Amino acid sequence: MGTKKYYLIFILILSAVTLVANIVSIGFKPNPAAVIAVVTGLCVLIALSVFLNYLSGTISSLEVISEKLKEGRPDELHMRGNAAIESLLDAIRQFSADSVQETRDMEKKTAEYKLELQLLTKEKENTEAIIYSIRDAVIVSDEYDRLVMANAAAEELFGFKKDPDVSISLEEFIDDNDFIELVRQNRQSRQCHVKHEVTFDGDQHQRTFDCIISCMKDNENQVSGVVAVLHDITREKEISRMKNDFVSHVSHELKTPLASINAYAEMLVDGEAEDQETITEFCTIIQSQAQRLNRLIEEILNISRIESGLVKVNKECLSVAIVVQEAVKMIESYAAEKNITVNLPAPIIHDQVNADKDMLSQVVINLLSNAVKYTEPGGNIKVDSEVNESDKIVHVTVTDTGVGIPPEDIEHVFDKFYRVEANKKYAKGTGLGLNLVQQIVETVHDGKVFVTSTIGEGSTFGFDMPLATSQVEETVK
Repeated sequence: MGTKKYYLIFILILSAVTLVANIVSIGFKPNPAAVIAVVTGLCVLIALSVFLNYLSGTISSLEVISEKLKEGRPDELHMRGNAAIESLLDAIRQFSADSVQETRDMEKKTAEYKLELQLLTKEKENTEAIIYSIRDAVIVSDEYDRLVMANAAAEELFGFKKDPDVSISLEEFIDDNDFIELVRQNRQSRQCHVKHEVTFDGDQHQRTFDCIISCMKDNENQVSGVVAVLHDITREKEISRMKNDFVSHVSHELKTPLASINAYAEMLVDGEAEDQETITEFCTIIQSQAQRLNRLIEEILNISRIESGLVKVNKECLSVAIVVQEAVKMIESYAAEKNITVNLPAPIIHDQVNADKDMLSQVVINLLSNAVKYTEPGGNIKVDSEVNESDKIVHVTVTDTGVGIPPEDIEHVFDKFYRVEANKKYAKGTGLGLNLVQQIVETVHDGKVFVTSTIGEGSTFGFDMPLATSQVEETVK
C-alpha cells in the first residue's frame, strides 16, 4: 500500500505543478476558457492517476495471487478492500479445493485400477501357464478365426511358432483345411464341447487325436472365439488294434488244435478206427495237438506274466557259454533229423551274467529251434558267444544258412503272433516264440535282441546281455 500512496502524492504534485504552469502561462488574466481548460486537464490527470493507481493495485494483487498459486498455497490468499479480487480469490480457493479432492479421488481410483490390472495380468499369466503346461495341444481363435493362443504341444503338432503380439488367420499357421473347417463350423453353430476324431499326417506316420471344440461367448452371448483341445490317442488306437489282433490270433491259434482234437476224438467215439494202428495214429495226433495247445497257452501266460511284472525271476551268476552248450545238446537230435550241422565254439571263461537260468535256456533253445526250422536239410548253424569288455556285455549270435527273411518283415519278427508270410510253408508255429525271447532278454534282463537276414542266404539272431561284473560296479556307484 506504501507504493500506491506515494504514487498518488506524485500524481497530485504533478497536477498542481501543471495548474500553476497554466496559470503563469496565461499571465494571471481571467480567461474563462483557459481556466476551464486548465481545470479540465487537472481533473483528467487526477482521474487518470486514480485509475492508474487502481490498476497498479490490481496488478500487484494478481502478482501476489500468481505467486501463491505457483507455491501451491491458495489458502494463504487474503486481499481486503477489493470485492472483485476477494470474489476471484474465493473462486480460486473453491476450485483449488475441488481440484485437490478430484485429484485424490482420481489417485484412489487409479490405485484401484492398477491393482485390478495387476490381478487381471496375474490371472492371465496363470491361465496361460496352465494352458502352456498342458500336454494336449490347445488352439484358441477369436471371432474372426484368427489365432490368439497356442501352447507348445500345438506349435509342435502343426509346426509353427506364434508371435504373442500378432494375431494372424489360422490358415497362416495350420496347413490342414479339414481342421480349420471344423473350427469355423463350430463358431458358426455356437456349440460347446463338440467331439471329433481327426487324423494328421506326421513325419513318419499318421497321428490320431480326440478333438474337443468349444465356442466361447461373452456376457452379451456374442461369439468371442473358439477353443480346440486335441488329445493324442494314436497309442491308444494302436493298443486297441493290438488287443483286437491278439484276441483274433489267440482265437485262431486255439481253434486249430482244438478242432483237430475234437475231430479225431469224434472219429474214435464213432468207431471209425477199426484197428489198433489207426487208434494209435488218432491218439498220437490228439496228443500232438494237445501239446501244441499247451505250449501256446504256456507261451501266452509267460509273456503276460513278464509284461505285467508278475513273473518270478530267480537270477544267479552263471556262464552264458555253459547255457549255450546245454541248449545245443538238447537241439542236436532235432538238427540231425534234417542233417543240419551245429557248430559251437570253445567256451569262454569269463562270461558270467546275472540271469534266470531257465529263462536264458529258453531264449537260446528258441533261437536254435527257429534256425533248424527254417534251414534246408544239409545246412549249417553256427553259434557264437563273445565278451565285449569295453561295453561290459556278452554278445550271443545264432547264424543259419536258411531261407532268410524279406526286408519288409525284419522289423516285425519279434511282434506277437507275427509270422513271415513267405516262410510259413517251411514250419508251423504260433508266432510267440521270438516275442517271448524279446520279453525275457529286454524286459527281465535289461538286454537287447537283434536280427539281420538276407533272402536265400540265411539269418542271424542274437542278443546282448550285461556282464555280472558291470552290474556289480553300477551297484557300488
